[in-house]
Amino acid sequence: MSLRLACRRLGHPRTTWPHASTPARTLVTLPRPVVSSPRLFRAGLVAAGVLTTSLVLGSVWPLHADAPVAEAEKASERPQKPLSSLVRSYVVYSMCSVPALVDWAPAILKTLTAIPGFKQITEAIVRATFFNHFVGGDTAEDCIPLLEQLRAEGKGCLFAYSVEVDEAEAAGSSKERATAAKETVRQIFEETLHCIDVAANFEDIHASSADSVKGRKTWVAIKLTAMVPCPETLHNFSKYLVATRPTSSPAILFPGQPHPSDLDVLTLSRASKEALSQEDVADLAQLCDDLRAICTKAKERGVKIIMDAEYSWYQPAVDAFLLSLQREFNALPRRSSWFGKPPTQVTIQPVIYQTYQAYLRRTPEYLKQSIAVARAEGYALGAKLVRGAYHPHELAAHASSAASSLEGFGDASGLGISPDPEPPVWITKAETDVCYDACAALLLDEVRKDVKREVPSVAVLFGTHNWKSVDGILEGMARRGLARREGGVLEVTEEVAERVAMGQLYGMSDALSDSIVERTHCSSPFLLKYIPYGALSEVMPYLSRRAIENKSVLGNGAAAEERKRAGELIWKRLSG
Repeated sequence: MSLRLACRRLGHPRTTWPHASTPARTLVTLPRPVVSSPRLFRAGLVAAGVLTTSLVLGSVWPLHADAPVAEAEKASERPQKPLSSLVRSYVVYSMCSVPALVDWAPAILKTLTAIPGFKQITEAIVRATFFNHFVGGDTAEDCIPLLEQLRAEGKGCLFAYSVEVDEAEAAGSSKERATAAKETVRQIFEETLHCIDVAANFEDIHASSADSVKGRKTWVAIKLTAMVPCPETLHNFSKYLVATRPTSSPAILFPGQPHPSDLDVLTLSRASKEALSQEDVADLAQLCDDLRAICTKAKERGVKIIMDAEYSWYQPAVDAFLLSLQREFNALPRRSSWFGKPPTQVTIQPVIYQTYQAYLRRTPEYLKQSIAVARAEGYALGAKLVRGAYHPHELAAHASSAASSLEGFGDASGLGISPDPEPPVWITKAETDVCYDACAALLLDEVRKDVKREVPSVAVLFGTHNWKSVDGILEGMARRGLARREGGVLEVTEEVAERVAMGQLYGMSDALSDSIVERTHCSSPFLLKYIPYGALSEVMPYLSRRAIENKSVLGNGAAAEERKRAGELIWKRLSG
């Protein structure tokens, strides 16, 4: 799902620091439509021309707003954004408002960057627009000025090293590709460890006291498909789990529910040769070791880890690793025995958050079972609740779906592994909205029960760009006594702030983010912005792919609304 954000503001100098970061790369790029180079070349020139013209005109000529200035920036203490930043927003969302251009973005960028002379021009345009709007910087340290700016605005950060590699572009033999992929994974692993240190060092500077583990709102997000040389390994493991995993009671719809025995295949001498090769098992075992090392570092440094969701055909494997990690690293301290033995020392809890996608049919029952299992086994449940970003592709990939091809993603047939006759996702957005709000209410109920505990046993990050859902969550907190109204502002106690947070992608829904900050007050940031980063050449696939995936956020007129809002602010600024 899902969406990403972070960015260097145009007009703000970027400081160069030693390299660092956190990986969230997807090592698989789904097939794209095959189109002749001349056609792509012409489309690319048109796109570049439109973009360049918009930038030039936007810098010297008033942009007319598409709507009255009713939604314009309110007079407040918040510093005004630079005009260049507003113009960039207008240009970016103007292009995102053209569905055909969004669908063809991956192919256009791939073609233009392969043409000598045009590569530099294309990258310069992308850096001045989409990169600077949605990405925090080339390295984790590059993002520090942005982190400081967000913290001054009362916002936290969720880091994500958003590097992707297109396997089809790897040159040489299969052995050479495999070697290069393994080296990239090792680099990403080291980058993740370093990113945790960068996040922890930032929080150490802003900590209220030297030994405080509360109020640390710089977290790190990782993506499991970025942590293996080939995502097909997770696909194979998911198929193996679907075929061999014990049935839960009550039954959970696909992708099912993880079981403590899921990872036994990594240590047993026998493995199903039909589903898993020796190389698969070796890569999965290495992934297990890497994840434990990452989580160990995170727990030591007081940094929370958010595990991003994946396509449903990877999710059984993702769930298996997450269950194992939560049981180990989210284990709650044991109560002191009558012998007087002190409880286990706690740094921060929960350390590991799992992403629950509301568009999956399984989510309501799966969330209930996750809460029950965590309570029974004595570990904290960390939940990130989102709607989900892959809906069209999930429908196209399902075996029973009539659609085998999806514009912008190419051939999707054969990817789905669900044994159920119905697709794993709800058919309509309305169903997803109902599911999201119901799950949000369930999680708030659990937080209300938990808030008196010294150490959180349940915590949630609500990821949403939906105003109605945000209103419902804030009102739900007030109704349950998790916040009290003081002059129109919700006062959130430290205990609740350690268990509840909200988030949006950086570069998107800034009006909603600002509204949340203005409507709440607590000792630490209640709102986190998701900030991807990485070198321009490395995040180009990310930027183009996310444009397609984020149709769930930018669609239904959302991109047009963002453009209108930017236009209103520009018009207001230029007209005085």
